[in-house]
Order: sequence, then structure tokens, then C-alpha cells
Amino acid sequence: MRADDILVLGATGSTGRRVAQRLSAAGLPVRAASRRGAVRFDWAEPATWEPALAGASRLYLMAPHDVPVDPAFVRLAVERGVRRIVLLSSRAIEAMRDERLLAAEKLVRGCGVEWTILRPDWFDQNFDEGVFRDAVLAGTVAVPVGDVRQGFVDAGDIAAVAVAALTAEDHQGRVHEITGPRALSFGEAADIVARAAGRPVRHLGAAEDYRAAMTPLGLPPAQLEAEIRAFAALRELGDAEPTDTVRQVTGRAPKDFTAYAADAAARGAWRTDEGARGSRPAGAG
Repeated sequence: MRADDILVLGATGSTGRRVAQRLSAAGLPVRAASRRGAVRFDWAEPATWEPALAGASRLYLMAPHDVPVDPAFVRLAVERGVRRIVLLSSRAIEAMRDERLLAAEKLVRGCGVEWTILRPDWFDQNFDEGVFRDAVLAGTVAVPVGDVRQGFVDAGDIAAVAVAALTAEDHQGRVHEITGPRALSFGEAADIVARAAGRPVRHLGAAEDYRAAMTPLGLPPAQLEAEIRAFAALRELGDAEPTDTVRQVTGRAPKDFTAYAADAAARGAWRTDEGARGSRPAGAG
């Protein structure tokens, strides 16, 4: 532990794991925190917060879906010497009325230290590491956004931008909108995954399809309808416009979705003998 450690929350997740790996590979002092890791951190256990923060001057801040960023933690981080915070947020949170992330952004902007906000679009890795993997294996991905194109982005590219924001000097007070190199509809993304995985995968884009998919999971009706309204707002925004953020920040082009799918298939991401992984959370990113 050193006074310039970089604390990475969610260090077993899609972006946090990659942020920690990149920092470590660069020889930087990283503290990879998670609920079960060597550096323990649990939003539900405030007793884990201070030990995780000890010695950290920079913080990759994120919280799992539906878990708010606790203001008490951010205050404690600043009190204990954190001087730079990079927050993982998401695209289109105003339109989708994502009060959790809107509150997190406001909190970070006003915390009194250097900050950068990352607003990525849907993670490519949702299809093989997270929310959509089980659906891919079942052959149907239900997201009620119709044919509107999204800026699917690789988690490795998000991590590269995060590392730059944590370590370089020209990202403070900035909001980085992060997308892949082209916008795709969910139907187009499903077709690409199907070809790479060698299995049929289709997208169902109507609200009724989403209700049918989510209801058996026991989602409370009020929450289900709120999610459908949020997706409707996202659909109303129309096609996403790809940004050049990854190239501007890292000096290289972002990874294309087709390349992502080919790499995931080569790793055996959609082999049924590996068992189902993933979770239910919804939303961009």
C-alpha cells in the first residue's frame, strides 16, 4: 500500500477487471477491490470502505446495476486522500431518467476533487459475460428498442479510456461519451453473434417481448414497467452517433463488434458445456 495507489472498484466486473489489469501491466500501484477479493469492498458493508481506501489517491468509481453510489463513501474517499475520481456512468441517462446515475454524476462533480465521467454505450461483453449471455444461448435476446441503432463498445476500450483518465493530466472536468466505431441495431448485433457462435440468435424488440422475457424472473411489475418506459425513451432518441473518443484518448481505433464476437467465440464464450453465466440487469452499458 502506497499513498499513490489507484483503487479500482468492481475489479471482477467487465470494466473494473480490465482497468485493474491495464494498470498492473503498466507497473502502476493498483488496488483491485471486490466483495471477495484480497482488497474487500462491499457497498452494503461500510466497514469495508475505509480499509479499501487506505493509501489511495485515485479512484475508479462504479456500482453494480440498481446499487446507488453512496455519498458517504465519496465523502470518506475525499477525506482519506483521494484526489481524482473517474466515474463509470452510462449513455442517455437523462432521457432514460436514470436517477441512480444522475445522482452519482452530480455527486462526483461536486465532491471537490478532480473528476472525469465516462458515459459508454452498451457493452459488447453483455453478450458473452453478462446480461445477454443466457439469452444468446436460448436463441432470443429481448430488448424493447426496436431497430434503433446503438453504439456498442468493447469493455477493453472503456477500460483504456478509464486508465487514461486515471493517469493522464488532460481529462479532469470532462465527460467522455464512449462508443464503438459504428452503430448497430440489436438485430444486427444478434446476427453477428449468431454467425460467430454458430447458433441461431434473434432479437425481439417490442415491449411485449420484454415483458414475456422478464416476468418469469420475478421482476416487480412496477419496476418492469419503469424499465419499459426507459427503453421507450432510449428508442425515441433515435440512432446513436458514434464518437471518436477512443481514438482521441488512446490513439487507436475502437474495436469493432464483429471482431469482438469473433474473439469471444474463439474463447468458447457461447459453448453450452461451460454452463450459463450472467445476470439480469438492464440498461445501456
